[in-house]
Amino acid sequence: MVDAGTVVNVIKQARERRTAPLVLELDLTDGIIETPPADPLAALLSMRRTHLRDVLSGLRRARDDSRVKALVVKVTSGVGLAMAQELRDAVRAFRDAGKLTVAWAETYGEGGAGTVPYYLATVFDRVYLQPSGEVGLTGVALEEPFFAGALEKAGVKPRFAKRYEYKTMANTFMEKAYTPEHQESSQRLVDSIGEQLVAGIAHARGLAEDDVRALIDRGPLLASEALEAGLVDRLAYRDEVYADVRKEAGADAQLRYVARYNRTNGLSERLPKPGRTDTVALINGHGPIRLGRSGRSGPLPGSGVAMGSDTIGAAIRAAVRDDRVKAIVFRVDSPGGSAVASDTIWREVVLARKAGKPVIVSMGNVAASGGYYVAMAADTIVAQPGTITGSIGVVVGKAVVDDLLERVGVGIGTVASGEHARMFSATKDFSDSEWARVNASLDSIYDDFTAKAAEGRGLSRERVHELARGRVWTGADARENGLVDELGGLDHALDLARKKGGLAADAPVRTYPHSSPLERLRPPESSDDRTAATARFDAWGSLSGVAARLGLPAAGPLTLPGTWEIR
Repeated sequence: MVDAGTVVNVIKQARERRTAPLVLELDLTDGIIETPPADPLAALLSMRRTHLRDVLSGLRRARDDSRVKALVVKVTSGVGLAMAQELRDAVRAFRDAGKLTVAWAETYGEGGAGTVPYYLATVFDRVYLQPSGEVGLTGVALEEPFFAGALEKAGVKPRFAKRYEYKTMANTFMEKAYTPEHQESSQRLVDSIGEQLVAGIAHARGLAEDDVRALIDRGPLLASEALEAGLVDRLAYRDEVYADVRKEAGADAQLRYVARYNRTNGLSERLPKPGRTDTVALINGHGPIRLGRSGRSGPLPGSGVAMGSDTIGAAIRAAVRDDRVKAIVFRVDSPGGSAVASDTIWREVVLARKAGKPVIVSMGNVAASGGYYVAMAADTIVAQPGTITGSIGVVVGKAVVDDLLERVGVGIGTVASGEHARMFSATKDFSDSEWARVNASLDSIYDDFTAKAAEGRGLSRERVHELARGRVWTGADARENGLVDELGGLDHALDLARKKGGLAADAPVRTYPHSSPLERLRPPESSDDRTAATARFDAWGSLSGVAARLGLPAAGPLTLPGTWEIR
C-alpha cells in the first residue's frame, strides 16, 4: 500500500514545482530556425533546434508571468543581424517588464567574429564574459570571390545577362574584380550595417559612438580590456553567472528553456475552443523560391528549405477562405529564385487583399530579389534595420563547358529538332537569335517587376528604377527609400495585423497551411486541398521527386533548365 504521508509529500512537491520561481534559458549555440523544415526526415533531425516563434511567444508570455524572474542567454555567433535585432526587441520588452536579463559567453567571437554576437548581448541588463574569452569587436567586412579567371583556365565560359548594373550575382562568374557599381553597393551595405551596430552598442552601453568606433579599431579585445572599457560587466564562468542569477531569482528557482516554457504554458491556447475564434494567419515562406511545393532545397537532410509557389499559394488561399482569419502575416526569408514562381505568389497576395484580408509582410534576415517580389504587394512591409532586401532585377545564364569537356576527352553527340532546342545546353554558346530571346525576356521581366513595385509601393516608375537596377539595400536604407514601410520584427508585424484585422491585442495566431495527422491521411478533395495537406512533406513517390532528392536533373546530365532568376 502507498503510505498517505508519501502521497501528501508528492502533492506538496508538485505544488512547489508549479509555484516555484522560474529562470528562463536560451542557448544560441545551434542558432535559431525560423520554422520547422518542410520534409519529415529533416523535421525529425531538427526537433531539438529552437524555433523563433517559440522564443518570441515565450518571452512575450513571460512578461506577465509573476513566476518568471529572469532570462539567461548564452550568446554565440549562431544568428544573423536581422534575427539578432529581432531578439534584441524581444529581450528589451522582457527587461522593460521588470525582469532581470543576463547575457553570457565563453567568448564573443573567438578570432574576431564577434561584432554581431556582442551587439546582441548589449541589450541585456548584464553582460558576462569568461576570463579567458575576448570581445571580437572588429567591425564589418564583406569578401566576395570572382571566378572569371579560374573558369577561363578551366575552359568554362560563363554566359550571363542581367538587368541592370547592380545585379551582381553574375559578376561572381563574369568578372575578375569589383565593377564600380558592385563595389559601391557592397560598400554601402557594410557601412549601413556598421552604423547600426555602432549606434546600438553605444546606446546600450552608455558610450559615445566615436568611442565605440575607436574600440572597434582596437579589437579584438582581451577580456580584461573589454572589462576596463565598459563593454562587459563582469568576468565570470558559467557557474558564477548562474550563482549571481539565483541570488536575485531565489535559491529555489527552477531553470526552464524558453521554448519548453512556451510550449507548456501555451498549451491551452493551442487546444480547440468551442465557438468562433477570430485569428491572424501566419504563412512562412523560407529559402530559394521555386515552382511546385516547398521542401528541401538540396538532396540531403539539412540542406535548407525552399519556398514553393504551390505551397505558399495554397496557404494564402486557405487563409482567405477561412472567415475566422481577419488578417495575414507573410513571413519572408528568401534570397529570391524563379521569376515565374515569385510572380505566382505575388498574385496570391494581391488576391488576398482584394478579398478583404490585410496582408502584412515580415522580412527575416534576407528578403531580396524574388524575396522582395513576393512581398511588394502587401499592405505593409516590416523589416529589421539589418534585413537584406531590394535587389529588384533579373539575371539568367549558363556555364558553357564544351572546351573543358574537350580537354578531358569527353565527346558529346547531339541531335535536336528546333532552332533553339539546345538554347540552355551547357555544351554550346548562345546564338545571336538566342541572345535576342534572352534580352527580350530580361526586359519583359524587369519591366514587369518594376511596374508592380511602383504600384505596390506608391512610387513612380522612374523612382523605382533609380532604387532598382539590381541594387541591394539594408532594411534601414530601404525604409528611407520607401521600399519598406516600418522597422520591426515578427511580433510587430503580428501586432499590426491584429490592428488591421480589428482583433484584440492577444488574438491567437494560426499557422497556414494547417492540417492534423488525420487530415493528411484522408484523400484530397481538390488541388488546393492536396497541396495544403502535403505542404510540409516532399513528393518522394514520383520519379521526378526521387530524382530531385538525389540531386539529378530531369533531362540529360548537361542540360540546364532555362529558369529566369531574380536573386
